[in-house]
Amino acid sequence: MNIDDLKNAWNDDVSDETPEISIEHKNKINLPLEKIRKNMRMEFWSTVGILIFGFAIVWISVPEAPFKFKFYLTVLLVSMLIVVSFFFSKFFKLYNDIGNPMMKTYDSLKDLMYQFDLNKQYYLSFMLSFVPFLVCELIIVIEFLPHRKPLSDFQVATTIISMLAAGLFGLFLLAKYWYRIFYGKYVQQIENLLNEFQKK
Repeated sequence: MNIDDLKNAWNDDVSDETPEISIEHKNKINLPLEKIRKNMRMEFWSTVGILIFGFAIVWISVPEAPFKFKFYLTVLLVSMLIVVSFFFSKFFKLYNDIGNPMMKTYDSLKDLMYQFDLNKQYYLSFMLSFVPFLVCELIIVIEFLPHRKPLSDFQVATTIISMLAAGLFGLFLLAKYWYRIFYGKYVQQIENLLNEFQKK
């Protein structure tokens, strides 16, 4: 390959380079990205607070409860902590990527939009992963809380099934609503800005 061919190849590479986003667009995109990061921090610390509160309730607020009751609930909370840790490790990667100062090109922001879509699925899975914990908690409460008269097998079955159905539906709706309010509207703003950038 001669010098002219090398120059032509170099010029082709430069012309195909991914365009950089203007300062104006970067400023517009930074606002929703910072809102998302702020909400992720808030959700992380509130989840930590809820778990600490759960452990405190089990071991401090109900000292007269049987040891088995407290032990089962502790195992349940530790299991929840493991599940929460797994999902938050996924969210933490997104949190770091959002704050990456190298995100200056249209392609890198398109990749971020893909990550938002992937994390939306993670988020719904995160909320629905609490269903087994809800079932276990119901069983523990039914077994250990005193009743005026013993519950029949039919009453136990209908209570668990109805509470599970309501819990599953409630968690799904909560996940959809929570995601839309705290993340979805900001992701939509970024998508609109990228579409606007693409048209220019």
